Amino acid sequence: MYIIDLGKLLPEFPKNMRIKKYLISGCQSQTWIALTNSIIPSNNLIILHGYSDSSIVKGIITIIFSLYQGLSLQEAVNVDIKPFLINQLQLKQNLTISRSQGIYLILNSIHSQAHALYKL
Repeated sequence: MYIIDLGKLLPEFPKNMRIKKYLISGCQSQTWIALTNSIIPSNNLIILHGYSDSSIVKGIITIIFSLYQGLSLQEAVNVDIKPFLINQLQLKQNLTISRSQGIYLILNSIHSQAHALYKL
């Protein structure tokens, strides 16, 4: 129940970002993840946007976003939160294989979007 409650904290996902570019392909639920830079150039912080039609996935997205909160674009490119999510929070033991696969897809999307923005 706690993960579902966390999902209620996820800010509203901008409707204009609900496009194929941000859709997590292969995820069991309809899930979108978008990463943008802060509009303040001097702080270079990332802003994450996410939505899923699954309450559990929304909760997982909230946990993932909390781990990236306050990171710069460069830090987001270099950080690997998979070991923490999988080992420390033991999500792998408590989720189905398909949900665990979805976590990897979400993390891969965040990393690839951060990398693409960092190159700009």
